[in-house]
Order: sequence, then structure tokens, then C-alpha cells
Amino acid sequence: MTQAVWEFPIALPRHAFSMRDAARAGDLWRAFQEAAVGASSRAGWSARRFSEAGTAFVVRTMTVQHRRETYYGEPLRARTWVCRFRRDMISSREVRILDEAGEVVAEATQEWVHIDLGLRTPVRAPESVTEAFPEHDEGSGVELPSFEAVSGPTDVFELRPFYTSMDPLGHANHPAYVDWCDEATSRVMVRAGLDPLLLEPVAEQVVFRGGVGPDQRVEVQSRPIGITPGGDLVLRHRVRLDGDVRAADATTVRRLHGADPILLQRAFGLP
Repeated sequence: MTQAVWEFPIALPRHAFSMRDAARAGDLWRAFQEAAVGASSRAGWSARRFSEAGTAFVVRTMTVQHRRETYYGEPLRARTWVCRFRRDMISSREVRILDEAGEVVAEATQEWVHIDLGLRTPVRAPESVTEAFPEHDEGSGVELPSFEAVSGPTDVFELRPFYTSMDPLGHANHPAYVDWCDEATSRVMVRAGLDPLLLEPVAEQVVFRGGVGPDQRVEVQSRPIGITPGGDLVLRHRVRLDGDVRAADATTVRRLHGADPILLQRAFGLP
């Protein structure tokens, strides 16, 4: 069935929540991914059908804003549509996670690129794909909040992804990058005597440059770059592989739940 907007129930699993009973940012990114894949399947293009056709969509950029935190078991719905389909290769999709009252809990703008699975290079989608996702406009997409620029020291966090964490395309799935950035932030907080459970997501943006495979050494270089009018801290994260190979460039906006925002700023070396 061809339609522009899809809306359906979506649930966050128990393991998506911290001891504060608040969903983690990376797991909300997974919910956005499930919403996109679910809408695609409902439009007739499941992951299996793409695989059989020898193609796939991969995320190039994604921007998220969190309106509020959500708790485990809260009834949620996903609402999603494609707002642009450029050159039959680049699909811009909007996703909203709504509560029972229809209010937005979190929102995302995703940019997906259609690729050849064998070559792992962009390729034009056939008409059967482009016709399945008619464009729909509901206004501007999601953007990061404004901020006043600051400069602070860089912290470095290293990790090696598990073999058992790879996605169906054989690399780290895109929400994992948000997990890595928040882990890097959490470790800075711990060293400063702050409880990482207090970390609350405000917004994120990730620009993906290349895939990360299992057991590759990943370096997350994090530094403060701004403070929003509300006092939230803006962090820039460079995700790099050996040889300074660019895997992604990320921006996260974070606050402390129920605590003075100055504490997070000081943890990252700001006066």
C-alpha cells in the first residue's frame, strides 16, 4: 500500500532504560531506526526485500531533539514520512515519537543513502522504490539548538566493538556511535565526581563518514564547544579509527537531571 505518512505503536525494551527509569539516547535512536524500517516494510519494502534486490539504505546524517524523557512502559507511537527524495539516491525522512496525548517526546531528521550491497557505493533506486515513498511536507526538519561558543580541553576514550554487536551490514549500527559518545561523557563525569545517571539528552547530530568493524580500535575525542541559553553543554566528538581515519563527527547536547548545569561544564574543564 502506497501512502505518504505512517503512524503505528512503537515500544522501547526494558534494557533501554537506566536506573532512573529514563530511556538512553542511543536506544531512542534505535527506536527511530525501527520506525523508519517499520514504515518501509509497511510500504512494501522490508529489509529482506532490499537484501534480495542487492541494495540497502544506510544513514548518512541524523539529527535528534529530545522534548522530554520517557519511562519504561509508556505508550508511544511513531509517526514518519519522507520529505525529500533526491537524485533517486538520498532520502530525507522525518520521524516523531509521540505520547498518548499526541505530544512529541523526541523527533529526528534522518538522511538515508541508497547503496549497492556488493559494492557498498551509492546507486540510484529503481522506480519501484521511489514510488513507494511519496514526498510529504510538514514543515522544517530537526536542528540542533543554538549556543554560545566556548573552548575546552579534549578528552580521549578508546574502545573495541564486540563481534556480537555488528548489524546486518557487518558494521557497528549507527545508534552505537551515540552510546560511545555518552560513554565518553560519562567517564569524564565520574572522574569529576558526578553520577553518570544524571546525564540527560537534549539533542544530537551525527555525520557518518565510514563503517566501524568488530574489534577495531575506536577513539572518541570529546571537547566542549558551546553552552545553550539554558545552560546545556554542547560537546563535539570526533570518532576515529587507527591512522586518524574518520568514522563519524558527532555533536551532543547534554544537561544534568535536576542538578546545576555548571557542574557538567566544570567537569569538562570550563570555568
